[in-house]
Amino acid sequence: MIDKEKLKRRFSRNVKNYNKYANVQKKMGDNLINHIKNDNLHIKKILEIGCGTGYLTKKLINNFSSAQITAVDIAPGMIEYVKSNIKYNNVSFICGDIEEIDLSGKYDLIISNATFQWFNYLEKTIDKLIGLLNINGILCFSTFGKYTFKELGEAFNKAKNILKVSEKVSPSQSFYSSKELFDICNNINRNNLKDIEIDLLETYEYEYFNCCTDFLYSVKKIGANNSQRGRNITTPDFIKKVIDIYDRDYQKNGKVVATYHILYVYIKLIHDYKANI
Repeated sequence: MIDKEKLKRRFSRNVKNYNKYANVQKKMGDNLINHIKNDNLHIKKILEIGCGTGYLTKKLINNFSSAQITAVDIAPGMIEYVKSNIKYNNVSFICGDIEEIDLSGKYDLIISNATFQWFNYLEKTIDKLIGLLNINGILCFSTFGKYTFKELGEAFNKAKNILKVSEKVSPSQSFYSSKELFDICNNINRNNLKDIEIDLLETYEYEYFNCCTDFLYSVKKIGANNSQRGRNITTPDFIKKVIDIYDRDYQKNGKVVATYHILYVYIKLIHDYKANI
């Protein structure tokens, strides 16, 4: 389970660093916009989930200039930052957890970049969001797949074996595979009286750093380090072993590599049979 209070604090604390270090996340946002920008004729109301510093919000304004945009983020620091940087009459901001808050009205587009991995109740929340779509409305989101930071996971496991660590130790929360995520969306299609079209795309991005420490620093500076409830039992010796293994085993052309496994999901609501009951 994700500790949402910890999540709020980390993202609020690192808001000014986010755009400098979130290179992959910005590419993900660009790809989302490029996929749906040709639908701008029928998109009049937009809900953005996890607006962060407003990178995607600005893209939405540029591509859907006549649309009314509601932008939501869980972190108070992010909302304060984006409100001070985006002055546009068609945009309103809400500070809250989309898994908890109730929204009224319907949307033509619900969009979210690099946020769904922080949800504790993914299937329930996706179903809730589909219920906020107009007919022919689109829910599109990007998130991270199970092979994200695979090098770090392997280095953790190697360090556990070498140091004979028996306690639970993990570098981050677990992520879904593309099949698992598709099945979650398809379960909504089968079980909840909704006729939806699902399209899932899977890609990989790679970042290169001088050393493992630089990689871990970049993750920390965007507030995206492990926010699971509870506390992993690690020691300085264990962390040093992980870093040594990473620097030794995951070099490429003098740099260490970090894998980002990225999943893009596009859901179109064709018919909602519940609306006729």
